Amino acid sequence: MIEWLTLNLDRICGKSSRRLPILPLAIPRQSMAWGLECRAFSFGDSDMTDQRKGSDAEPTTHFGFKNVPESQKAEKVAEVFHSVAAKYDLMNDLLSGGMHRLWKRFAIELSGVRSGNRVLDIAGGTGDLTRKFSNLVGPTGQVVLADINESMLKVGRDRLLDLGVAGNVEFVQADAEKLPFPDNHFDCVTIAFGLRNVTHKEDALRSMLRVLKPGGRLLVLEFSKPTNALMSKAYDAYSFAFMPLMGKLITNDSESYRYLAESIRMHPNQETLKSMMVEAGFDRVTYHNMTAGIVALHRGIKP
Repeated sequence: MIEWLTLNLDRICGKSSRRLPILPLAIPRQSMAWGLECRAFSFGDSDMTDQRKGSDAEPTTHFGFKNVPESQKAEKVAEVFHSVAAKYDLMNDLLSGGMHRLWKRFAIELSGVRSGNRVLDIAGGTGDLTRKFSNLVGPTGQVVLADINESMLKVGRDRLLDLGVAGNVEFVQADAEKLPFPDNHFDCVTIAFGLRNVTHKEDALRSMLRVLKPGGRLLVLEFSKPTNALMSKAYDAYSFAFMPLMGKLITNDSESYRYLAESIRMHPNQETLKSMMVEAGFDRVTYHNMTAGIVALHRGIKP
């Protein structure tokens, strides 16, 4: 069944008010949903740039530890999140021991969001950040929960509606690399546990910069590289022995959790992501390590 989501365009684009169905975009599906699933692998730095071959071959990129044609990655990532969407929140709580709530709380504290702001929550998934931002911006503000994955967007929408969060929240299926919003529109853009699934991260960062107002903030909450060898080894052991097993027992899908773990290992480390944000045009880029660097929060300002 096609889910019909409505968008109040006068709130998004400042145009005359009319309500239209939002259909899946005519672009390859690529999940942007954040996740806490892990599998072990060494934490050695890897080349984080898209792997592009000669002009006679289709460009390739990584899907976990595999190289795949760029045209196939979006579909493969979408399949992963279609599979895990229904039990996403349960798995996040189990696998992180509830720590993901503390990480998100810290991101909200550093966001600077206040009453009347416009916030874009990319890879909003099941709506944890959107719910908090909805309270902060109040009735005069707006939060847009955007996710490229249809299943994750449905779960997030249904969950927030059940919680009574609706009046100042919009739901949009969107690709982070080509955000369908006006220039200089949002006070804050967040992407939590989603950037690692984007094929062209540089394009996504530039797209986020474009839709931010001057002085607006981008916050990237993502898995990163542990800051000490002991934690790295423990995390590897935990990932190999426990996380795929839990995925199999609870969701009957260990393969999706295997990919998600591999995607964490292939994501840029703290300093590399900082450099990418600076290159995209962000100013005053900083990051904060949490849980010994397993997770990092990057923050940048639009000049």
